[in-house]
Order: sequence, then structure tokens, then C-alpha cells
Amino acid sequence: MKFNKWSLALAATGVVSVASVAQAQESHPVNTLLSSTTLSGFVDTSAIYNIGTGRTVANRFANTGSDRQDGFNLNSVNVQLEKPVDEGTWSAGYKAELMFGPDAVVMPGRLGDGSQLAIKQAYAALRAPVGNGIDIKVGQFDPIIGYETTSSYQNPNFSRSLAFNNLEPFGHQGVLASYQFSDAVGLSVGVANSANNSGRFGSANGGGSTLGDINRKSSIESYKSYMAGIVLKAPESLGWLAGSSLYAGVVHGLESGKNNDPVTFYVGASIATPIEALTLGVGYDYQANGIADSSYANAVSGYISYQLTEKLKLNNRVEYATSSGGVFLPGNSNDEKVFALTSTFDYALFANVVTRAEARWDRAVGGSVARPFDNQKNDISLTLNVIYKF
Repeated sequence: MKFNKWSLALAATGVVSVASVAQAQESHPVNTLLSSTTLSGFVDTSAIYNIGTGRTVANRFANTGSDRQDGFNLNSVNVQLEKPVDEGTWSAGYKAELMFGPDAVVMPGRLGDGSQLAIKQAYAALRAPVGNGIDIKVGQFDPIIGYETTSSYQNPNFSRSLAFNNLEPFGHQGVLASYQFSDAVGLSVGVANSANNSGRFGSANGGGSTLGDINRKSSIESYKSYMAGIVLKAPESLGWLAGSSLYAGVVHGLESGKNNDPVTFYVGASIATPIEALTLGVGYDYQANGIADSSYANAVSGYISYQLTEKLKLNNRVEYATSSGGVFLPGNSNDEKVFALTSTFDYALFANVVTRAEARWDRAVGGSVARPFDNQKNDISLTLNVIYKF
């Protein structure tokens, strides 16, 4: 039997007996609950140098926004408590994840406008032993589409893609059900509070700097956001392709305060290769009616990762994005074409620490805005990223 320091201190002073402490620790319901709960999280920091004059950048996720250029940054502190569901029975669990810091300002679960505290995820997890088991999330949960996530260390690059910030949601508040038909096929369907599902235009379910409160409902009460996704995984019998996956998903929802009805389609793949150290990935997003009826925006992202040594990994991302106006470039309301290239060296120097050096180049290659970056066609930045995971 192990005792915590506070219990041992009480026993040493004679306030309680060792026997009573042992009995209390064995029988207390709080101990039973916490024994299956895990605590994890991370601290995300960076230093960014923007080459050239000015600090105007493309419309990106908060961690590399204009206010983070040419300085040292504490991006976020994430703390997560989780109790997973049990296999093969009626069981329940939960996840509660809090985000602190400047990145939280753009999250859908932020606690007030401009708040640096957000509830990133908070849901009850349920398992129904029907067939292979139906997993249900009720509450606030991460989006089901996209190649990247809001948790920086889980991505191959520190900066996010153009599609991530401008076309994809950051989270939903509703119900999501998932079913794994086999090791090769899985399906997810869900319904959430109604609002624009994209990441840019005041969404209760999306992200972006103009984001609204996630609890705010659409002016039309009966409207909701609907989502579905399917994943296919390559079996071991396919040899070197084993472990590869193909994912397709769609999120549809009314944008509050507007007549347009945006819908985002996503297709992505993670591909193993005959070269063990080399992996490939691709993601494609298309959004219809995001700004107005008949408007469009789309972006394709390609990923190449190569394990150079046991500790050193090179992650490259190349992007091309176009829209009918005002999605990817700052101060723009017309058609646009953007190219972006990101190279990230990830070196595992310390235990539990992600240390990355990154170079990013964005270039306006067409459309009505020729020089969007402080009267320049190109924006180039260098970043050092250090994340501690616990």
C-alpha cells in the first residue's frame, strides 16, 4: 500500500493511524474514480523572426499570426483529464481539456470574448456494446475533418496550413457517434449547434479570429450543423502500404446572421512507402458558399516526412489555395491565389520535449491582390518551437 505525503504527515503526528489511512484509501470513492483517470498536457512556446519589413501575414492560425511575429511567444498551456471507456461492455468515461494562453482567444470554447482561457474539449464518452461497439461523445469535441489539429505537437509542422485556419472547424458542441465495422473501415456521424462550420467567419462551431461563442445558437432555432466521415485503413496483407489510411468527411451548417449556407468537404490520406523512413500525406478542402451564395474556396496540402536519423526528422508541407475572394489573404475581398512552402526540422534532444526549427514562405501568385504582405508578394519567417509534454 502506498500513502500520499499528506496522509503520512498526519499519521506521524498521531492525528490519524496508519491503519485508518489504509482503510480510507482503499474504500474512498474518489480514489476509485481517479485510479482510472489520466492527467496530461503540454506547454507550447516559440520565437518567430519575420524576414523583411512589416509583420503582415496570410490569414493563419493564432500561433503564427501577425501579433506573434518578431518576438518570443507563450502560445498555450493545455491540461487534460481523461477516463477512457472500457471495451466490450456498457461503459462511460469523459475527457476535459482546458487551453490557457493567447491561442485560446480564437477557440470556439473560449470563456468570453478576448479570453485567454478556453474549454477545448469537454464531453461524456459512452460505449454501447452493439456489434463491434458504438462510441458516443456528448458535449464539446474536436472536429472530425482535417489533416492537422489545434494541438501543435501532434502536427508535422509548427505553423498550420491555410486550409486549417480558413476552411475547417476548430470544434463542435453536440453529439458524435463512431462505429468501427472492421480494422479497415470506420464511420462517424454527428450533429452540433448551428453556425458556420468554417474557421473564418464568426462561427460558433468553427475557428478564426472573428469567432463567436460556441454556446451562441443560430437565429433560426431549428438549424443545426451536420457532419459525417469515413476512414479506410490498409490491412497488413498489402505489404509496405500497411498502415496507410484514406479519410473523407463533410461538415454542413448555417452561418449565423447570413443567408448563405456553407458546406466544407475534406479528403485526406496518410501513405506509407517502401522506404521505411519516408511517409507521405495529402489533404484537400473545398468550401462552398462560405462568404456568400455561390462563393468558393479550396486548398490542397502535400506532406513529406523523412526520418534522417534516430532523433532528427524533416517535415515538408507544400500548399496551393484559391478562392473567389477574401479568404486566405489579409485585407482582400476579391479572387486570390496563394502558394506556401514550409520546412520543419524536428530534433528529439530532451525527453518529453518537442524542439523544432521551421522556415515558412507564403507567396501571392495570382488574383486581384498582388502585394498583400506590407506591399510585398512574399512573406518569409523563421521559427524556433519548444513544447514540453507531460
